[in-house]
Amino acid sequence: MEERIKFPVVETINKRISVRTYNDTISLPPEMKVKLKEFIDSIKGPFGGQLRFEIIESDTALKGTNARLGTYGIIRGATSYGVAVGKKRDKDLEDFGYIFESLILYATSLGLGTCWLGGTFKKGEFAKAIRQKEDEILPCITPIGFPSGRKTLLESAMRFSAGSNRRKVWGELFFQNDFQKLLTSEEAGSYRVPLEMVRLAPSASNKQPWRIIKNQNEYHFYLQHTPGYAKFLAYDLQRVDMGIAMAHFELTAQEQGIIGKWVITPQQDVIVPQNTEYIGSWQEE
Repeated sequence: MEERIKFPVVETINKRISVRTYNDTISLPPEMKVKLKEFIDSIKGPFGGQLRFEIIESDTALKGTNARLGTYGIIRGATSYGVAVGKKRDKDLEDFGYIFESLILYATSLGLGTCWLGGTFKKGEFAKAIRQKEDEILPCITPIGFPSGRKTLLESAMRFSAGSNRRKVWGELFFQNDFQKLLTSEEAGSYRVPLEMVRLAPSASNKQPWRIIKNQNEYHFYLQHTPGYAKFLAYDLQRVDMGIAMAHFELTAQEQGIIGKWVITPQQDVIVPQNTEYIGSWQEE
């Protein structure tokens, strides 16, 4: 697993922001495309999944049509997009979030800008461009390129309204043994930094749905669903958020010299709050 760390993790997490305005005069160099492809191809998710990844140019013509890929929504100036699909399987969205966030962090370390975009891409232009199959998922994409160095008024307003500079405090996210006792940063010991990097992770609408219980040498990850949030979405993006949190946790733990693995070991006799489900556990080796 050590070979995955090709960048300073904590520094990169603190540096990463959602970039919505790009310099459209600078194309993504071919050598960077190769690095990104090799990086994501080397990664498996915590539950064993992998992604099929392509960098697609915004002027790509779709085979058999005159349609071309344009910028998505509020994204300005992007000429390249990172698009990935994964096989439909148990924990597929969690694996997707883990792998795609690892890629986004790696891209950030290379000086590139990215922005998580979640939505309905099935049967859309990006799905056609990557030739998505019926047994594949495509919950999110990202523009990828060089930031323009300036923000539009819309981008600034969106960043403020999304609350991306605001995060829940430890007492809302991390617990000791069960959901009744809060975990302090002092009690977390060597896991203080990995947990703090989870706290700083991006999430859909900044809902931060992860809840983590420390029990001896295990950290149990739970998803606290926002009621009704996924009702009108093609995919439950809060499951993708859990994968993002798991990536921040494991990559930071690796950088701190902590070795462990992901396992499925649900806690026994723990009262789980409403709308909350167990996802998986980190077990220190």
